[in-house]
Amino acid sequence: MHYDIFNGDADGIFSLHQYRLHNPLSEERCLLTGVKRDICLLSQLENVHNCSLDVFDISLDSNRTALQKLLQQNNGVTYFDHHFAGAPINSPALQTHIDTNPAMCTSLIVNRVLHNHHGLWAICGAFGDNLHEPAMELAKTFRLSEQQIGSLRQLGELFNYNGYGLTFEDLLFHPRDLYEAIEPYSDPFEYLENSSQVGTLQAAYQADIALAMQEKEVGKPGKNRVYHLPDAPWARRIVGVLSNLRARERTTAAHAIITENQDGSLRISIRAPFADQRHADTLCKLYPSGGGRAAAAGINSLPKDMLDHFLNTFHSFYS
Repeated sequence: MHYDIFNGDADGIFSLHQYRLHNPLSEERCLLTGVKRDICLLSQLENVHNCSLDVFDISLDSNRTALQKLLQQNNGVTYFDHHFAGAPINSPALQTHIDTNPAMCTSLIVNRVLHNHHGLWAICGAFGDNLHEPAMELAKTFRLSEQQIGSLRQLGELFNYNGYGLTFEDLLFHPRDLYEAIEPYSDPFEYLENSSQVGTLQAAYQADIALAMQEKEVGKPGKNRVYHLPDAPWARRIVGVLSNLRARERTTAAHAIITENQDGSLRISIRAPFADQRHADTLCKLYPSGGGRAAAAGINSLPKDMLDHFLNTFHSFYS
């Protein structure tokens, strides 16, 4: 048995798709994914023995214990990621392709390994991860028109938008269904011509972003900006897009987007200043359930009574 494990956002989906286009399987396969913030996916495979696994776009450090157990159970693992990884694991059964450079995402890592054989999908993944400049640089190698680049950007951003939510019920499509929708296509433009998902995503995106743009900045005006969204499916879906949009809108500011979980805790999405993409992961790791990468990170469940402490720390990090 083979397992493909991937983050449910654009980067995870397009990373897997590139790799599987280049390395088709003849054996039986199981797909495992989750909402974007559901990154401890390997813990769901604790009883797997003597199998092969390819992992895309989830932090090795967050899956360290489960990964070590899988390696001890005679599984072979290939790991692609750009998040904080922690100390390396030395095992002949583990092959890693990890690059935490802020200008890198997992789709670009896979593209590098595959020597640009399916780079159009990597462009989608980079746009989805808000890496517009690397996406544009890669697009130049394909001599794409502005319209074509715009189409790939839209595809990446819409798939990324779909990944945000507390549960699958918040999403427009299960991430596995989006992967299976693009699976037959080697050309993203052909998929766009035939897609039944993109129109649905675009309509929902427009409705959600219209609501989000009505939300006012909270707190005293300063160098950084904080927004607090309500406990609603539209807010949980749009938080990543809003974070990226606000970060590009004011590139010298750090941004924190707060949404409410149904248990009363808070979910935080952080973007480091676009002009200085550092420390977001370091900041979030100070709190339970925090993680991410230097440019963009988050906290899944912050107790409400810790909010003031978090905001003070946030502003001190980016003073």
